[in-house]
Amino acid sequence: LLSLAVYVLYLNLGTGAWAGLAATLVIMACNIPLTRLQKRLQSQIMAAKDNRMKATTEVLRSMKILKLQAWDTEYLQKLEALRMEEHNWLWKSVRLTALTTFIFWGSPAFISSITFGTCILMGIPLTAGTVLSALATFRMLQDPIFTLPDLLSVFAQGKVSADRVAQYLQEEELKDDAITEVSRSDTDYDVEIDHGAFSWELETTSPTITDVNLKVKRGMKVAICGMVGSGKSSLLSCILGEMPKLAGTVRVSGSRAYVPQTAWILSGNIRDNILFGNPYDKEKYEKIIQACALTKDLELFANGDLTEIGERGINMSGGQKQRIQIARSVYEDADIYLFDDPFSAVDAHTGAQLFKDCLMGLLKDKTILYVTHQVEFLPAADLILVMQDGKIVQKGRFDDLLKQNIGFEAIVGAHSQAIDSVINAESSSRILSTESQKLADSDDEFERENDTDDQVQGIIKQESEHDVSQGVNEKGRLTQEEEREKGGIGKTVYWAYLTAVHGGALAPVIVAAQSFFQIFQVASNYWMAWACPPTSATTPRVGLGLLLSVYIMLSIGSALCVFGRSILLSLVGLLTAEKFFKNMLHCILRAPMSFFDSTPTGRILNRVSSDQSVLDLEIASKLGWCAFSVIQILGTIGVMSQVAWPVFAIFIPVTAICYAFQRYYIPTARELARLSQIQRAPILHHFAESLTGAASIRAYGQKDRFSKANISLVNNHSRPWFHNISAVEWLCFRLNMLSNFVFAFSLTLLVSLPEGFINPSIAGLAVTYALNLNGQLSSITWNICNTENKMISVERIMQYSRIPSEAPLIVDDHRPPNSWPKDGTINIRNLEVRYAEHLPSVLRNISCTIPGRKKVGIVGRTGSGKSTLIQALFRIVEPRVGTIEIDDVDLSKIGLHDLRGRLSIIPQDPTMFEGTVRGNLDPLNEYSDQHIWETLDKCQLGDIVRQSPKKLDSTVVENGENWSVGQRQLFCLGRVLLKRSNVLVLDEATASVDSSTDAIIQQTLREEFGDCTVLTVAHRIHTVIDSDLILVFSEGRIIEYDTPSRLLEDENSEFSRLIKEYSRRSKGF
Repeated sequence: LLSLAVYVLYLNLGTGAWAGLAATLVIMACNIPLTRLQKRLQSQIMAAKDNRMKATTEVLRSMKILKLQAWDTEYLQKLEALRMEEHNWLWKSVRLTALTTFIFWGSPAFISSITFGTCILMGIPLTAGTVLSALATFRMLQDPIFTLPDLLSVFAQGKVSADRVAQYLQEEELKDDAITEVSRSDTDYDVEIDHGAFSWELETTSPTITDVNLKVKRGMKVAICGMVGSGKSSLLSCILGEMPKLAGTVRVSGSRAYVPQTAWILSGNIRDNILFGNPYDKEKYEKIIQACALTKDLELFANGDLTEIGERGINMSGGQKQRIQIARSVYEDADIYLFDDPFSAVDAHTGAQLFKDCLMGLLKDKTILYVTHQVEFLPAADLILVMQDGKIVQKGRFDDLLKQNIGFEAIVGAHSQAIDSVINAESSSRILSTESQKLADSDDEFERENDTDDQVQGIIKQESEHDVSQGVNEKGRLTQEEEREKGGIGKTVYWAYLTAVHGGALAPVIVAAQSFFQIFQVASNYWMAWACPPTSATTPRVGLGLLLSVYIMLSIGSALCVFGRSILLSLVGLLTAEKFFKNMLHCILRAPMSFFDSTPTGRILNRVSSDQSVLDLEIASKLGWCAFSVIQILGTIGVMSQVAWPVFAIFIPVTAICYAFQRYYIPTARELARLSQIQRAPILHHFAESLTGAASIRAYGQKDRFSKANISLVNNHSRPWFHNISAVEWLCFRLNMLSNFVFAFSLTLLVSLPEGFINPSIAGLAVTYALNLNGQLSSITWNICNTENKMISVERIMQYSRIPSEAPLIVDDHRPPNSWPKDGTINIRNLEVRYAEHLPSVLRNISCTIPGRKKVGIVGRTGSGKSTLIQALFRIVEPRVGTIEIDDVDLSKIGLHDLRGRLSIIPQDPTMFEGTVRGNLDPLNEYSDQHIWETLDKCQLGDIVRQSPKKLDSTVVENGENWSVGQRQLFCLGRVLLKRSNVLVLDEATASVDSSTDAIIQQTLREEFGDCTVLTVAHRIHTVIDSDLILVFSEGRIIEYDTPSRLLEDENSEFSRLIKEYSRRSKGF
C-alpha cells in the first residue's frame, strides 16, 4: 500500500512525493523505541498482576482463617497495595499509548504539511486536482499508519506472553530416572531403596532425606513413625518419584495408590471421586463403601453418593474427605499403597474400623506403607521405621523396637501416659469391675452408631415434607450455577461505568476534544481545496505562504485536540477501572463465609483477573471509539451534504439497513461472548484443582485423563469464541458490500451532474471523503458491537459489587470494654444454626452455660455439630434464633472485629501464608522480636527457625508447603500464644502431631492458659479427659454436660462408651 501511495503522489506531485515518503518513514521509525518501551512496561504489568493474583488466590483459599483471626482488613490493604503497584505500571503504559496515539493521529497532517511545503519551495505548481488527489492518498496512508501503534502494542503483548510461556516450558521437570520400574515377575520386593538421598531443593547442602536403605517384600505392612518434621511424608514422596533424587536407586515394582495427608477432593459427586476414572463395578464399590465406613454418611446425603461436593470438599467434614480418599485408593486396586497419616482426621472408632476393614481386610495381600502418629496401629505392622531428621534411625517389629530401648519408647511412652489418664479416670469411677462382660455387648452398639456427618450436611433425612418435593437434584446442590445475565446489557451498566469518576464530568470534555479534532481536520482539507486554483493557468486566490501556514496551524490544532483526548480518555478509563476494582474487592472480602462456601474460587478469580484486565486496558478506548466513529461519520456526512445532497436519498436507507444488520447480529454475539466468558472459570478451576492434586494424579497414572479433561474444557471455551469471530466476519462482509454500493452511487451521481452545477474542487473533496464512508459505517457498527461484548465484564464485576456483606466490623455504640472478656463465662440460650435458608438446622435448640476460666471438652461423633458451635461463637454463621453471651456481652450486638480479635482459635486445618515466619505469626506487627522468639520456643519451633540463616525472616512458601503439616499446626499454636486472649478454642488442634509433641503442646497450653476459658473439640479422647467439664454432642443437640468423673459413673452415658472404645483399642499396651 505504501509503495502504491508513493507512486500516485509521484504522478501528481513529481519529486515532492519523496518528501512525503521521507516523512512517512520518519514517523514509522519513531515506533521502534516506543514499542521497546511498551514491551518492557507490558512485562512489568504482567508481573505485577501475577503477584496480585497469587495473593488473591491465597486470601480466597484462607478466607475462613482471616475472618476468625480478624486479619481480613490487613490482607485487604495488602491486596490494595499490590493493585496500586499494578496501577502505577498501567498508568505508565497508558500514557505511552496516549503519546503514540498523538503521533499517529497527527501524522497525516505532518506528512501533508511536509509534502506541500516541499512542493512550494521547489516551485511545483499546486492545483486543486493535485492537492485533492494527494489528500485522498494521505487519507489512505493514514489507515496503515493508524493501525501500526495498535499492531505494535499487540505484538509487544504477544511477545511478552510468548516469552513467559517459553520460560515456563524451560523450567525444571520431574526426572524420569528418579524411580526404576521393575516388572512383577523379576523380584519379590515391591519397594527397594538403596543408599537413597533426596532433597526438595537441589542446591542445598543438607538433603531432606539421607542414607535410606529399605527393602519391602510383597505383601508387607510397613508403618512409618517419628516426630513432627522428621521426613515421614517426604519418604513417601521419594517412592512416588515426586522428590528430586540426589543419590542412590529406587526400584518399585507394581502400580501405586497414594492417600495424601491433606485430603484432595475433586469437585463433582462422591462416586466420581471414588471411581477416579475407573469403570463402575457395583459389587466391589459397595464392599469398599462398607469397609471405609462411608455407608452411614451416604445415607445422610440427599442424593447418596451422587451428592455434589463443593469446591475443595467444603461441605464435607475432614474425616469424610479422608475416607473418600481411602475408598478411591482401594477401588484403584493397585499393588502398593502409600498412606500418609489418613487416620488423624477421623475419630477413634472410625480409625479403628478403617484399619481393621481396609488395611487388614480388603488390602491384606497388598504392600502397604503407612505413616501414622497413633501408636495403636503400630503392633500390626511387619516392619516399623522410626524417622528422625530425615534418616531412618530404627527399624524392626514392634516388640523388638521396645526391647532396643533407644528412642522408640519415648513415642510409645507419651502415648501410654495418655491412655493411663483415660484408664485412671475410668477406674476412679469404679467401672472396671464389670468391664469385661460388657466389652462383648458394646461391640454391636458401636457398629450401630457409626459416624453421622458434618458441617453443611447436604440434607439430614428428617426433612419437613414440603422440602422433599423440591426434586432431588436441587437439594444436594451447594454450588449454584454461575449466574449469567440475559438479554441486552442494561443502560444502568453503561451509566454506572460512565459516571463512576467525577460523576461523568469528563466524558463531554473528551467528546468535545474529538469533535474539535474532526472540525479542524475537515477545515484544513476544505481550505486546501478552496484556496488552490482549479488549473495551473488560473491565478491563485491567496499567496502560497498564507496557504501553507493556515494549513499547518489547522493541522497542529487538530493534533493537540487528539493529544488532549487520548490522555484524558486513558486517565478516566484507569480511574474508573480502579474504582470498580476497589468496590468489588471490598465487597468480596466483606462477604459472609457462606458466599465463599457456595462460590468456587475460579469464579471469583475470573472476575479479578480477566474481567478486570478488560476494564484496565480495553473498555475506555472501546467506548471512546464508539463516540469517535459517530463523530467521524458526522464530519463525512457534513462534507458530502455541502456538495451532493442527493446522496442522502440513498444514505438514509443504507443506514437503516446497517442498523437492521446490527440488531440482528448483536444478540447472537453478546450471548456467545457471555458463554465464552463463563466457560473460562471451569478451566481455571480444573487447572487449580489438578495442580493441588498433582502428586495423586501422577501416582494413579491419570495424567492423560486430566490433560484430556483440560483440553476439552479449553475447547468448550473456544467454541463460542470461534462462532463469535465467524459472526463478526458475517457482519463485516455485509457492511462492506453496502458501503461499496453507496460509493458507486455517489460517484455516478457526481459525474452525471450538469457542468457548472457544483465547484469541481469541492466535488473532488466530497469523493475523497466518500472513499472513507464505507470504512466508517462498518467501523461504527463494529465498535458498538465490540463495546457491547466488552461491557459484559463491567456487568460481571458489578454482580460482585452487590454481594450482601457481613455484620459491621465495629459497632461504635456497642464497643466491649478493653478488658473484655475477663472471666470468659459463655452463656448459650436456645441456639439454632443452619448453613443456608434451604438447609435444615445443624444445631437445634442448644442451651448451656460454660463457667469462666474452666476447661471444657466438646466430644461427639464426626458431624454432630461440634465445629458448627465454634463457628457460631465466632459468628462465621449467624444464629437463626437464640443468643450467645460472653461475660454478659451479647455477641450479636458487637462488631465482628471486636469479637474475633478478642477470642483465639487454633483451627482444624492449619493455614500458613506466603511470606516470612514472622509475618505468619504476627501479620499486624504488634509484638517485639523477643516476644516472638519466646513463643516459638514454647511451641517447639525455636530450634528449627534458629537453624535457618534468615531466622525470623525464613521464607514460607504458598500454603506453607515447605513446612510439614505438624509444624504448621505448631505455628497456629504460636499465633494463639502471642494473642493471649481469655477465651481459647482448640478445634482438633493436635490431629496431625505425634503423641510426644502432643503431650508437650498440652503441657504448654495448661501452663499458658491456666486461668482462661478453653474449649477443646476433640477426636482423641485423652486430650479432654482432664477437662473440668465435658459437653457431648449428638446430631446437633447436647445430650450430656457434666464433669468427666460423673459421666463415667453412669455406664450407659455416651461418654463412657466413647472412653471404653478408646481404651479397648489401646488395650494392647
